[in-house]
Amino acid sequence: MNATPKPSKVVVIGGGIFGVSTAVHLARLGIATVLVSDGPLANGASGRSLAWLNSARKRSDAYHRLRLAGIDRYRTLAARYPDAPWLRFDGGLTWDADDAGNEIAEVFDYECNLGYHAQWLTQENIAGATPGVDASAVTVQGAIFNPGEGWVDLPSLIGILAAEFRLLGGEVVTDAGRAIIDVEGARVRGVSTADGRHWQAESVLLAAGSAVPAIVAEAGQHIADATPVALLVRTKPIRHSLKAVLNTPRVAIRPMPNGGFALDSAWSEEEVGMKPDGSYEVRQSTLDGLLREASKVLEGNPTLEIDDYGVGPKPIPGDGEPVFGELPSIWGYFVAFSHSGATLGLIAGELLADEIATGRRHPLLAEFRPERFSASRP
Repeated sequence: MNATPKPSKVVVIGGGIFGVSTAVHLARLGIATVLVSDGPLANGASGRSLAWLNSARKRSDAYHRLRLAGIDRYRTLAARYPDAPWLRFDGGLTWDADDAGNEIAEVFDYECNLGYHAQWLTQENIAGATPGVDASAVTVQGAIFNPGEGWVDLPSLIGILAAEFRLLGGEVVTDAGRAIIDVEGARVRGVSTADGRHWQAESVLLAAGSAVPAIVAEAGQHIADATPVALLVRTKPIRHSLKAVLNTPRVAIRPMPNGGFALDSAWSEEEVGMKPDGSYEVRQSTLDGLLREASKVLEGNPTLEIDDYGVGPKPIPGDGEPVFGELPSIWGYFVAFSHSGATLGLIAGELLADEIATGRRHPLLAEFRPERFSASRP
């Protein structure tokens, strides 16, 4: 639908991984690009993401293929930065609760049938596969170890990509407040921000995290939204041997570059409250409980202390699948709205930049177009 095969000017809205990745890919293609963020870079969901690189468990075939392509791009990046402390591929270990909902055996068969590298482990052989785990915490049904999985520290990656973007001539605008996309007739014309600035553009990418559905609604477009609250706790550094990402019934854990751990869970997010002024309330008992759950699954059950935590919206479309591409009926207006920002960040930026530059729709994004919500519009 893009009327201009190669736009001379693009504005990208959003300082998270989708926005920064797309901006740098556009700059590599020689397109003048402005990156606009409401606050500092990585101040939204990218700054409080567990950032587990994976395509584990069950999902649609199209989503699995896209995630595998995403992991592939991180493999390429890891070859470029082989000693990077912010990008590691040391595997992921997952187990379920000891109840009727335990589906580890079923998931293991599913992953093996897909050719997704998976090893089924009992308590007795976990130590030989991946260090740093209290094997007694693993349920009797066993665990799945996925050796090809990893993690990335998104703020570190965003900083590196933003530095390259600037070197390529890109303009970074931070602390600009909320963006307004100017639409005239059936095409985009530019972007204005709350601080009074304006940029003309032939194409715009909206990658503003949880704000995407509300902003596209201003143009009469609908994207179903199921965004919940996310809580990510970061601990103080300790000496510990854990290398893999752990996904357990009560806590998910991944190492951080400084020697601390990043922690999250479904139950702790559900305990986050909302104050009358719209800010979030996190109880100390929730934070302490998350630390205790993490200690239980780590070898030696170490005492963990909170360094800081982040709380805010976790962008998730209404049907759980990513939303990438040009809005129906508005030329030049592209969106990126998805969970799994870490895994998809590099590949989404690459494919969206190519679509913006050429007007060609990439088949990997065919199942994730925003027009799928048109029929279900309320």
